[in-house]
Amino acid sequence: MTASTTLEQSPIGVGASIINVYTARGSGQPLEIMAYKVGPLGDREVEIKVTHCGICHSDLSMIENEWHMTRYPIVPGHEIIGTVSALGRGVRSLAIGQRVGLGWQSGSCGGCEWCASGKEHLCAQEEWTIVGRNGGWADFVRADARFMVPIPNGIASADAAPLMCAGTTVFSPLAHYGVVSSMRAAVVGMGGLGHLAVQFLAKMGCEVTAISSTHSKEEEARQLGASRFIATKNSDELQRAARSFDFVLVTVSADIPWQDYLGALRPEGTLCLVGIPESDLKVPPFDIILPERRVVGGRAGSPGDAARMLHFAAQHGVRPMIERFKMSDLNTALARVREGKVRYRAVLEN
Repeated sequence: MTASTTLEQSPIGVGASIINVYTARGSGQPLEIMAYKVGPLGDREVEIKVTHCGICHSDLSMIENEWHMTRYPIVPGHEIIGTVSALGRGVRSLAIGQRVGLGWQSGSCGGCEWCASGKEHLCAQEEWTIVGRNGGWADFVRADARFMVPIPNGIASADAAPLMCAGTTVFSPLAHYGVVSSMRAAVVGMGGLGHLAVQFLAKMGCEVTAISSTHSKEEEARQLGASRFIATKNSDELQRAARSFDFVLVTVSADIPWQDYLGALRPEGTLCLVGIPESDLKVPPFDIILPERRVVGGRAGSPGDAARMLHFAAQHGVRPMIERFKMSDLNTALARVREGKVRYRAVLEN
């Protein structure tokens, strides 16, 4: 995309006057370029010039209105990397030209108990980057400065993009639920989320088992750090792993045999869902009560969680496997993601 914007010599509080975006006007329709006028930045806002943006399955869900909260036209994109192009007058934490990222969350009230404790993602008034506002499939994007996370020098921008959603989605629950190196952990699903979760857990020092339907991804999983592999299709490998794991992270968005996965937990073990099942979860109560197991949810964390995740990824070499596309080839990239042909994350480049 060629930006049609110009920035003043002094970018404080000014920013772009016109922003070009890729927008979906309805479910099933190809995305089209459009331009819209914007006013001055708010005092606490930051504008970034987008250099890279990932394609997440949540973008597809919003485009197709799967969650019944899409307002068309919609500008998706919430794995955003760029450089600061303009600052609101009250922003002191960032500098012009600094490289930053913006993920799923773009705002919160700033005054509740959750915001005060660094858990902005739990704020009742949180704002989502592509819900009711324009996301990062654009040349510029704006958001609250608190949610613009600096990118460490050791991570390339194309690699950083998927970490802003997929990375923090799998890393944050590991931190929130106290995963430590002495634990035996399993990751269900070797896809866009799972291949990152295996890396994070392995670099934390955990004994990691990757779980997939077949053995087709076993070699890759072991290269990423898994020491064991379980294939569930037409086998009893999962049942034979009963009472094996302290922590099981479910990254797939499908209905799976929950009783078997609960049974794979040790006493006091945790089953954590970051994927969204197709149906409501049904589990036998005694499988939770007697062994004192937990079933919990995980999600993209706070800006502080994202910053810690990026630091860990930079320090330990955790990187997504990506396919790169020009922003102008967005519809081609979307088709590949829809068809499940991308291994494992698609990244758009301006």
